[in-house]
Amino acid sequence: MEVLTNALKSGFGNRHRWGAFAIKLRVRSEILKEVTRLVVKLGTGVLTDSRKQPDLVQMEQLVGQIAEQRQSGREVVLVSSGAVGAGMGVLGYEKRPGELAELQACAAVGQSRLMAIYEKLFGAHGLSVAQILLTHDDLQHHERHLNARNTLVTLLGHSVIPIINENDVVSFTELKFGDNDSLSALVASLLPADLLLILTTVDGVLENFGNANQRTIPVIEHVDQTLERIAGGTDSATAVGGMASKVQAAKIAMRSGIPLVIASGRKKRVMARVLAGEEEGTLFVPRPTRLKGRKRWIAFFHHPKGALFVDAGAKKALREGGKSLLPPGITRCESEFEPGEVVRICDLNGTEFARGIAAFGANEIRARKLQRVEVVHRDNLVIL
Repeated sequence: MEVLTNALKSGFGNRHRWGAFAIKLRVRSEILKEVTRLVVKLGTGVLTDSRKQPDLVQMEQLVGQIAEQRQSGREVVLVSSGAVGAGMGVLGYEKRPGELAELQACAAVGQSRLMAIYEKLFGAHGLSVAQILLTHDDLQHHERHLNARNTLVTLLGHSVIPIINENDVVSFTELKFGDNDSLSALVASLLPADLLLILTTVDGVLENFGNANQRTIPVIEHVDQTLERIAGGTDSATAVGGMASKVQAAKIAMRSGIPLVIASGRKKRVMARVLAGEEEGTLFVPRPTRLKGRKRWIAFFHHPKGALFVDAGAKKALREGGKSLLPPGITRCESEFEPGEVVRICDLNGTEFARGIAAFGANEIRARKLQRVEVVHRDNLVIL
C-alpha cells in the first residue's frame, strides 16, 4: 500500500477526474497482489435468464471461477442474490412484486432452490457450502455481530464456501440492508476481507453511459457527488439498486480499508483477470489505513437514531485533532435517542462527516446543562 500511496501523491501523468490513468495498472497490481480473503457478490442479473429462472450454464461457469480461487488457496465468501428472482419464476411473477408478503413468498421458494443448485455445482469441484441468512439486526447487535464473524471464519478454516443472502423471508423495512450490494460491503467489513468483488451485468462504472464515447472508469480514488450522479438505478425486473447501490457499497469498503472491484459477471475468467491485476472493471481505491473492527461496527452496522450538528471549530477538532465531542461544539440535536445509541455527526451544512456512540440522550443534550463531559468519546467516534 505504501507504493500506491506514494504514487497517488506524486501525481505524475495526466490525472483523470476519478483516477490516475498513468498509474492505474500499478495501482491494481499493488492493491491486489496479496488477496487471501475474497468476498464475491453475484447479482440477480448474472444469475438468472430472461425467464427469471436460474441460468444454470452461467451459474456453472461462475461457480467454476470461485472454485478455482478457493483451490488456489484463497478464502472465498459468496454473497448471492437470485432467491427472489428464482421464486418469481416458480410463482409466475413477471416483475418483482411490490407487496412484502409476495416478496417473502418468492424468497422462501427461491432460496431453497438456489442453495440446491449451488450445493450441486460446488460439489462437482469437491467443495462444501453453507447457507447463512442475515438481517441487519444480526450485524447491528454486537454479540451477534461477533458470532457471525466467528462462524464465517470457522467455515473458511474448514474450506467451506459460505453463501450469504439477506433473510428476506422475515426481514422488513427496519431490519433490511436495502440490497445485497450493501450486504456484501458489510460482510467484507465484518471479516475483514482483502477484496470485495461485485459481479454485475456491466463492465464497471460507465462514463457517458449510452453515448458513442461511453467508457469504463478504470480507477476511482474518491466518491464524490459527480460520480454519484453518474451512477443510476436499475430497470431490471428482478434487481434492486443498480449502480447507485454499488457506489454506496464502495464508500463502505473504501473507508474500511478494503478495495472493491465492479466488473462483468458475464465474462469468462473475470475473477482471475481481476486478481492478476489486469485492467478489468472499475477499481475503488481503499483508504491507506484500515479501520479497527469496533470502529467499523460503529460506522457501518447501525441505523443512526439521531444527529448532532456541530460548529466549524468542533468539526476541525474531531477531524484533525482526534478529539472527543464536547457540549460547547454542539449547535443542534435532531431526533430522539438514548445513551449508548449511534448518532450521525454533521456540520452546519448538514453534511455527515462522522458517527459515534452518544454518552447522553437527546433530552439531556438539548437541556444545555452538560459541562466538562464528553458527549461522544473519541474511542466511540469514527470519521467517515
